[in-house]
Formats: sequence, structure tokens, C-alpha cells
Amino acid sequence: MPTNSEDREWAERAASGDRDAFRAIYRAYVKPVYWIAHGILGSIPDAEDIAQETFVVAWRKLPALQLASESLLPWLATICRFQAANRLRVLRRDRAHTADALDETIPDTVSVEDQVISAALAERIASEVDRLDELDRAIFRLCTVDGYAYQVAAEELGVSHAVVRNRLSRVRTRLRGAVKEVRDA
Repeated sequence: MPTNSEDREWAERAASGDRDAFRAIYRAYVKPVYWIAHGILGSIPDAEDIAQETFVVAWRKLPALQLASESLLPWLATICRFQAANRLRVLRRDRAHTADALDETIPDTVSVEDQVISAALAERIASEVDRLDELDRAIFRLCTVDGYAYQVAAEELGVSHAVVRNRLSRVRTRLRGAVKEVRDA
């Protein structure tokens, strides 16, 4: 590990664009930064990527750095933790949307009867939605298809929150009745 005065000197020189000083910072701290990332992510390739990203961010932020302690390691560790946390969020999101995740929800066999019922059900729901008046169709589309909150849908359509809530409740009741008819048939 470098001495306290070396860190401060390297930081000042690197902040003014001295690549050799930044290289010295990198060499001194790449291993601890890597191990911090590895401890968070548990993956060698991800830890290597995060270590590199940490130093890229550090290079950009060095000119504005006000070194609070004599060592650069706490600052680099903080950058590393933020980068690793971002990587974890991305990895979790990607895992949830991969083909592997979808495979778990796909049945091994396909029931022709279920397909016929599903097709009939979809037709019946589409037919019921087509019979709705224009405002009810718009409310249904915004709230159930597009996922708008009631207040946002209300503002979009120029009606009150209560109108959206009440009309959507009636539409859902109507559609549940249509679904029940298909399932009972």
C-alpha cells in the first residue's frame, strides 16, 4: 500500500491529467477494488468488469475529488460498491427476463382443450371490449393494457379519478361475467 502522502500526490497529479500518476493509483488499488467487487458479485468476470469500471469512473471524477482521508481506497471502494450494486440490479433484471425464466412457466405438454378454451375466452373478451363505449375502452386500455395508474389515466382522458375507478370496476365485472360464461360452457 502506498503512503498517505503518495495517495494525495498521485490524486493531485492524476486530477491534472497525469496518466502515470493514475497508473500508480491503479496498480496500488486494483487488487483491493477487485476483491470488494468479487465479494459483492461472487463472479470473477463480473468482478473484473466492475474493477475496470471503478477506475474509469474514478478517472472522470478525480478533478472534482476532495480527498477526505489520506487514502484513496475508501473513495475507490465507494465507487466500486455503487458499480457492483448497479451490476447486481442489471443481472437480476436480466435473469427475470431470460428464456430460462420463461421455460419454468411453459408446461411440458400442451392441452388442446385448454387451447380451445383459451381461444374462445380471448374471443369473448375481445368481443366484450369491442362492445364497450369509447370512454370505457380507453380506460380499460390505459389502466389494464398500458398499466397507467387511475390518476394518470384520468388526467390523460380529462375525467376524474373516481370516474376512472368506477367505470373500470364495472368493465372488470362485465369481463369476469364473460369469462365465467366461457368457462361454464
